Amino acid sequence: MAISWLQALEVGKYLVAQRLRGRKRFPLVLMLEPLFRCNLACSGCGKIQHPKEILKQNLSPADCFAAVEECGAPVVSIPGGEPLLHPQIDEIVRGLVERKKFVYLCTNGILLEKSLDKFEPSPYLSFSVHLDGMKELHDHCVDRKGVFDIAISAIRAAKARGFRVTTNTTVFDGADPQEIQRLFDYLTELEVDGMMISPGYSYEWAPDQDHFLQREQTRALFREILSPFKSGQKQWQFNHNPLFLDFLIGDKDYECTPWGSPSYSVLGWQKPCYLLNEGHYRTFQELLDETDWSQYGRKSGNPKCQDCMVHCGYEPTAAMDAMEPNNIGRSIGTLLGVGR
Repeated sequence: MAISWLQALEVGKYLVAQRLRGRKRFPLVLMLEPLFRCNLACSGCGKIQHPKEILKQNLSPADCFAAVEECGAPVVSIPGGEPLLHPQIDEIVRGLVERKKFVYLCTNGILLEKSLDKFEPSPYLSFSVHLDGMKELHDHCVDRKGVFDIAISAIRAAKARGFRVTTNTTVFDGADPQEIQRLFDYLTELEVDGMMISPGYSYEWAPDQDHFLQREQTRALFREILSPFKSGQKQWQFNHNPLFLDFLIGDKDYECTPWGSPSYSVLGWQKPCYLLNEGHYRTFQELLDETDWSQYGRKSGNPKCQDCMVHCGYEPTAAMDAMEPNNIGRSIGTLLGVGR
């Protein structure tokens, strides 16, 4: 299993503590967006569509630390934009690691290799490099030639210096399952510390609205992609709860946990979900107290939620399911490398 034993232990303790306190709604992963600027313009992303005055803004390190303390989630994902464009990203990461948060710094890899001197290897820090396919496909997805090679060079350099490196792959309608399988084989040869995979879901502001997956398409496609892994033919290391992978292929039927991955940015606490453009709250408590949670998730009837299977909504559900007595044995076995 790609998730480290330390992270699994600490997140497990956190989940047990929330259950003992009787809390029904609590965050698992804070998505901390210190800026929206990026050095790419991917057609499936809506972040860089913000007005120029918003794209110029950064969260300060103090802003980031306050949000982390306010939220309390044990895991902090730092997407963007491109976080490595932030002039104080090293200070932000260092402060989060000092607070013993498990940090995933998400990057397209362009600036990673030249930025490695800003960081120190830590079991609390992972670089999460976005790769949507092998060279030709990935460069097409990000609309720039050469990005795949730059990202792979950065992964090699980071691994050589002792950093933990994971990858993140978004699968869109029309994807070739064998292409994704080849990518996973290649990343396994590079000895990345784990791979994440998620179906693409439509950002309202994304330029390309024609290649996002529907639920039955998602299940069929992921069954084909993951079949060699599920059968034991491939020993791919996923940075996922195995129950989430069961959900992707249709073996589990979960409801979204929309409060499990709150998002904080220069605009404040985003109303759920981060993929929707519904405004922001000033505080995290306002997000919890003033949101009508019955309006989110498939059972709500919200048409925007009917086809979504994105990890930010369903991985927290899988994490809670993993705490059930009938799933604990499998979760432990996966950590020990003997389960799927």
